[in-house]
Amino acid sequence: MKKLCLTVLVALCSAAVVPAALAAEPASKTTAKKTAPKKKLRKAPAKKKATVAAAPAQPDEGSELWSCKENEKLYIKGNMKRDQVLTMFWEGRNYKLPREQTTTGADRFYDPASGLDLVVIPAKAMLFTHRDGGSRLADECLTREMAEHDKLAPTQSVELIKVTN
Repeated sequence: MKKLCLTVLVALCSAAVVPAALAAEPASKTTAKKTAPKKKLRKAPAKKKATVAAAPAQPDEGSELWSCKENEKLYIKGNMKRDQVLTMFWEGRNYKLPREQTTTGADRFYDPASGLDLVVIPAKAMLFTHRDGGSRLADECLTREMAEHDKLAPTQSVELIKVTN
C-alpha cells in the first residue's frame, strides 16, 4: 500500500511540475506575437518648467530718453548723424535698428526681424510696427533737450539743413 501511495504521489507531483515547467519556457517569437496582447504605451504628461521671473531689462548705459505722446518712452543709443545701427530700448527689450536710406531726408532705422521702424524728422521721432497690418506705436517723441529748448532732433537731415542755409 505504501508503494501504491508513493507511486500516486510521484505521479501527481510530476503532473503538477511539468505544466509549470513548460509555461516557464520562453515562447517562440511567432507565438509571442500571436498570444501577447499589444499594450499601448502612454507618454507621461510633460512637466511644465518653472518660470523664473527675469529681472526687468534696462536700457543700455548711455541711452537717451525720448518721451512720447501718451506717456510712451523709448531709449536710443547711438549717433543718428553718423551711426549705421542704433540700439533702441522699447517695452523691456533692446532692438538693433539698421539705418535705411530715404529720399525724403528723414532718418529711418528699420529692423525687418522685429518689424520696428523708427522714423526721425527734425521736429520729432515716430515708432511704427510693420507687423499685424502696421500701426504707429509711439508718436511725437522728443528728447528733454528738444522739449525744453525748442531744439531739432539730432539727425542727418538737420545737418543737411545747416549746410544748405
